Amino acid sequence: MPDSLPDLEARRSQILLEIAQLGDFRRGSVHASFRRCGKPNCACARDDHPGHGPQVRLSYKQAGKTVQQTLSEPAQIHKAEREVATFRRFQQLSSELVQINERICQLRPPQSQDLDPSPYVPKKNAARHPRRRSGRGRQPTASDR
Repeated sequence: MPDSLPDLEARRSQILLEIAQLGDFRRGSVHASFRRCGKPNCACARDDHPGHGPQVRLSYKQAGKTVQQTLSEPAQIHKAEREVATFRRFQQLSSELVQINERICQLRPPQSQDLDPSPYVPKKNAARHPRRRSGRGRQPTASDR
C-alpha cells in the first residue's frame, strides 16, 4: 500500500470512481438445493435418490430474517449471480476505502481549524458538579407552605 499522502489520496479517488461504476448489486448468495417431498411412494424416498431439484434460490437477510427467492429461469440465475458478485466487489472496495482513509487521517497534519477547543476538554473554571434542579426530589419545608 502506498505511504505518501498524495498516493493515498489518488488511490482513494480511484476506489470511489470504481464504486461509482459498479452498477446493480445485491447482498446474498445463490445456491442450488435438492429436496425430498415426503411422499412414501415417490422416487425421492429411496436412499439412493438425490431428491427433487435442483432448485436455485437467492438467499439474503431482511430485517434479521433469512429470505429465499426461487430463481426458475437461467436468465434470472445469471442476473442474480452477477449482482451478488458485484456486491462482493463493493464490499472489497469499501473495506479498502476505509483502510486508505484511516491511513490518510494518520498522515495528514492538523489544520488551523483543528485548533478550536475540544468539547471534551473541560473549561478552566467549569463547575465540577452539575447544577441541581430545584423542586425535584426536594422535600417541602415550612417556608414553602
